[in-house]
Amino acid sequence: MAADDQNREIVFTRWLDAPRDLVWQVWTHPAHVAEWWGPKDFDVAGCEIDLRVGGGFHLRMSSPDGTVISSRGTFMEVLPPKRFVLTGPLDADTPCGAGVPPNAIVTLSLDEKGGRTKLTLHTRFETETDRRAAEESGFAESWPQSLTRIAEILSIQMAQ
Repeated sequence: MAADDQNREIVFTRWLDAPRDLVWQVWTHPAHVAEWWGPKDFDVAGCEIDLRVGGGFHLRMSSPDGTVISSRGTFMEVLPPKRFVLTGPLDADTPCGAGVPPNAIVTLSLDEKGGRTKLTLHTRFETETDRRAAEESGFAESWPQSLTRIAEILSIQMAQ
């Protein structure tokens, strides 16, 4: 990978104690996404997912002060239950796009081993400046919080 590519990317990896099919459901069903999306103390005001190539993702997140921030994208690739690729819109409410940054490519990969799932969330920004702006808007801090919330939800579902 070229240094320029590394300067335009943010990658999060997390092992989850759940099978890949369940992790896929938590990522692709609107009711589940509404339970975990966003940083602590943020709520999802609505979520629509049209999980097909060319289909859309639209989520409205409410901050603690009541500000509603949209997250939008278009699915470019959908390979259940292994992977999807989502592109961010050309514009967004914030440089971090409330999780799907503007003009970025977001890839979710799920790899299962021994009943556990390795989740990799890879975001490639158009420019290094876009990556830095997203980081300054909380992108690099909020995704780990969301991944912790996912782990908690999966733990509850696995216990049932």
